[in-house]
Amino acid sequence: MIHEAAPTTPTSRRHVVFAVASSSLSFPRRRPYLRLWYCPNSTRALAFLDRLPDGDPAPDLPPTLVSEDTSRFPYTFPGGLRSAIRVARVVKEAVDRGELGVRWYVFGDDDTVFFVDNLVSVLSKYDHTKWYYIGSNSECYEHNFKFSFDMAFGGGGFAISRSLAVALARVLDSCLVRYSHLYGSDARIFSCLAELGVGLTHEPGFHQVDIRGNLFGLLTAHPLSPLVSLHHLDAVDPIFPNMNRTQALELLFEAVNVDPARVLQQSVCYDRTNSLTISVSWGYAVRVFEGNELLPDLLAVQRTFTPWRRGISAGSSHYMFNMREFPKDPCKRPVTFFLHSIFSDENGVQSNYKGQIIAHCVRGSTLKNLRRITVFSRKLEPDIEQTRALRRQCCDVLPIVNGSMVIHIRQCGDNELISMHL
Repeated sequence: MIHEAAPTTPTSRRHVVFAVASSSLSFPRRRPYLRLWYCPNSTRALAFLDRLPDGDPAPDLPPTLVSEDTSRFPYTFPGGLRSAIRVARVVKEAVDRGELGVRWYVFGDDDTVFFVDNLVSVLSKYDHTKWYYIGSNSECYEHNFKFSFDMAFGGGGFAISRSLAVALARVLDSCLVRYSHLYGSDARIFSCLAELGVGLTHEPGFHQVDIRGNLFGLLTAHPLSPLVSLHHLDAVDPIFPNMNRTQALELLFEAVNVDPARVLQQSVCYDRTNSLTISVSWGYAVRVFEGNELLPDLLAVQRTFTPWRRGISAGSSHYMFNMREFPKDPCKRPVTFFLHSIFSDENGVQSNYKGQIIAHCVRGSTLKNLRRITVFSRKLEPDIEQTRALRRQCCDVLPIVNGSMVIHIRQCGDNELISMHL
């Protein structure tokens, strides 16, 4: 149950402190990820390391701190890493700094990419004076079965309200002694919060990304909740073709910086004249299907990725969302148009997508000649009430001219159905 927000000023970026778990070995490699979301003028963040990295501090990265000694705490999980204790204790060390004006503490890894404005929007739904532990579990059923379905996985990030964080910091050391047999840092935090009587508030915009390979299927079927985080990006392919990982994420952040709340939001519309179904995953990709694809089918995640555990066949792993197969034959897949550029002005937002046409596939003449898609939209700025009762937006398709399709995204009418046949 969501408590009504306390009558204070709206929650902003400056009310949130990020505590990033890192190490002297990983921090230099993860700088490109940190630079994507950290802004020194508006984002409060600290990186906790085992020791300081070589070189001078960079002004465009979070300040680095050396974690306190944790050698007095036992660690008994066979084959695990003692660093789990240090990472768990980041919670206490961040809170004990006593920074002013904090409403929320957010914890993640150095390869966690946060979408800060969306995170602030999500946290604004909740009363920060109450005890809240907010995050999400793994995409992988087996991981949740092994560790817990009720635990926020740390790589995807989780948020703790200040009042709860203060209470947790007071008792955490005793929990670290009691839970020496657990594997990870997130399990230790979850267990201590459970002893305080607090359960997880699930927000599906946090993504642990316990999968490998091609994230296309996951990103084109994002839930209605705002995108809050992505993790394990070193283990997945670049999300845009013909780019490295950093370039691809920088392109995604061009859309994020224009309209963060709309990023990856899926709108589906139908070209009834040409019998086409168009699925817009805004700021990322547009898929065009020949024929009528029912909306519920398009909401399922296509299996474009492989399991986290190497050596397991793709079909033998189970996930926490509805799945549909991704055709092995490229000619049986929809034609995909990836984000190319984006512009905004007082009239709205224009995002442009270019297609990957597979020459040997037999397509209808309309689709075969389609080269570009332009999507017009208004910046999505939901208020708190709208974030509590999310609704997918609709879109209209204009007649295709000279190989170019134009789509307008808009709010759906009161009784409007998203369907080819009304």
